[in-house]
Amino acid sequence: MRRSLIAAAVAAVLVLPAMGHAKTLRWASQGDILTLDPHAQNEGLTIAASSYVYEPLVQYNPEFQISPGLATQWEQVEPTVWRFTLREGVKFHDGTPFEADDVVFSVKRALAPTSHFKAYVNGIKDVREVDGKTVEIITDGPNPVLLRQLTNVFIMNREWSEKNKATAPQDFSKNEETYSARNTNGTGAYQLKSREVDVRTVFVENAGWWGKADKKGNVTEIIYTPIKQAATRTAALLSGEIDFVLDPPAQDLQRLQQQVKVVEGNEYRTIYLGLDQKSPELEYSTIKGKNPFADPRVREALYLAIDVEAIKKAVMRGLSAPTGTMISPQVQGWTKDLAERVPNNAERARALLKEAGYEKDLNFTLDCPNNRYINDEAICQAVVTMWARVGVTARLNAMPRATYFPKVQSFDTSAYLFGWGVPTFDALYTLQSLIRSKGQGADGSFNFGGYHNAEVDKLIDQIKVETDEAKRNAAIHQVLAIHAKEFGHIPLHDQVIPWAMKKNVNVVHRADNRLSADWVRID
Repeated sequence: MRRSLIAAAVAAVLVLPAMGHAKTLRWASQGDILTLDPHAQNEGLTIAASSYVYEPLVQYNPEFQISPGLATQWEQVEPTVWRFTLREGVKFHDGTPFEADDVVFSVKRALAPTSHFKAYVNGIKDVREVDGKTVEIITDGPNPVLLRQLTNVFIMNREWSEKNKATAPQDFSKNEETYSARNTNGTGAYQLKSREVDVRTVFVENAGWWGKADKKGNVTEIIYTPIKQAATRTAALLSGEIDFVLDPPAQDLQRLQQQVKVVEGNEYRTIYLGLDQKSPELEYSTIKGKNPFADPRVREALYLAIDVEAIKKAVMRGLSAPTGTMISPQVQGWTKDLAERVPNNAERARALLKEAGYEKDLNFTLDCPNNRYINDEAICQAVVTMWARVGVTARLNAMPRATYFPKVQSFDTSAYLFGWGVPTFDALYTLQSLIRSKGQGADGSFNFGGYHNAEVDKLIDQIKVETDEAKRNAAIHQVLAIHAKEFGHIPLHDQVIPWAMKKNVNVVHRADNRLSADWVRID
C-alpha cells in the first residue's frame, strides 16, 4: 500500500536512463510552483522556478556577492542614475536577440499594479534605453540597495509578451489566467518543456545559453514534482524515485541522515503572525462593532501566550531559531538585542486580556498554509492550543498555498501565519513591505494587518535614501524597536533549512532556500 502511494505521487518523474553526459535532476517539495509569470508572485519556490528560465541584470554568486548577469558592467553615473552595459550575443529561447528594449519593458512591467515584485523595483523612477546595449535606471533618490533588489527582477522579451497579450503581470490574487502563467520565453540556462499544474513541471537545458561554458553543474533536465504528504516525499527519496527534497520533514531527519545526504543552514526567513488591526470590526469573529486587535494590549497578550521554545522542541524538532524581531541574523540591521524575545507569560497574557475587556470572549479565525513553510499547519495548531490556555478561541483554517496566498493578499483575513525572506539581505526589504503603512509601490505591499505608525513611516522613508551606514542602521534599529514595543506583528522564529538528497547529488545550500539547478552536480 505504501509503495502504491509513492508511485501515485511520483510516477510522473520516472525517466529513462540518462544518455551520454545528460543528467536529470528529479526533485520535490510539498507545494507546486504558483505561476510561471516572473513578476506575478513573490514567493520562494515560484521565484526559483522563474530563475531557471529568466535572468536578471545582476545576480548572486554562491557567496551572495553581486556578479554579472545580463549586464556585464554597471556604474553610478549620478547619485540617482545607474548605467548598465548589457551582455552581447544573448538570445531568448525563441531565438530573439536580447536588447535594451527588453530591459526597459521588464522593469516597467515589474512596476505595474498587478506585480508582486514592487519591493525589487522600489525607488525606481524610470528606466531608459541609451542604445541597444545600454540602459539607465533612474531612482527617486540615492538607493544603497538597488543592485541587490535587481537580483530578482527577471527580464522578459517585449515582443513575445506583446504578441501573447502578457504585457502586464498576471493578477494572481484574482486567479487570473494569462499566457505568461503557463508559458515562458527567457534567456536562462533552462527552458520550459512542459507544465502540468500540481503534477509536474519539466525544464530542459538551453543549448544556446550564453553561460554554458562556465556552468558549475551538469544537470541537463529538471523534473519538479509537488508531493504534499511528508511521508511520501521521504519514501520517494529513500526509494530513489527522486533525487532531492527541498523540505524534508523534521520528524524524518534522523532516518534520512543515516541513509542519504542531508545539508542544512539558517534561512533568512522569519516566520510570524499578522493581525488585522485596521478594520473597524474584526470580520472572522463574533465580537461586533469593534476590533480587539486594534488594542496593543490584546496583541501583546497573544504574543506572551505563545511558547516558542515549546514549538521549537515539539513541532520543529530543533529546526527553528526563536526570535523577537522581524529580520534574521543574515540581514543588514539585525542585532542580538533586538532579536531577544519577551518571555512566554500566560499569567500576564490573561491579565492583559482582562484589562482590555476580553477575558472570556476573544475569538477569531487563524488562516494558515499547510504546504508552504516547515510544519506550518502544526505551528498554527500549537499556537491555537496555547492561545486557548489563556481563554482565547482561535479557529484554525488551514489550506494549500495556492488558495492561501490569494486569500491573504486580498485582505480576507483576521489573523494569519506568514514567512518573509529577505533576498536583498537588507532590512529595508522587510520594513518597507511589512511594517510601513500602505502607500505607493512597495510601501506596505505585504502589510496585510494594516499596522501603522507615522513616526515609523517617516523613518522608513529616510532609510530608503540614507547612504551613511551608521545613520541608516540607527534608523533601522529605531523602527524595529518601536514596532516590537507595539507588537505590530508576532514574530515566532527564523527557519533552519535542511535539504535532503541522494548521496551522488551535490548542491550549494543557499540562505534563500533556492535550489540553483545550474550549480547542481550529479556524480
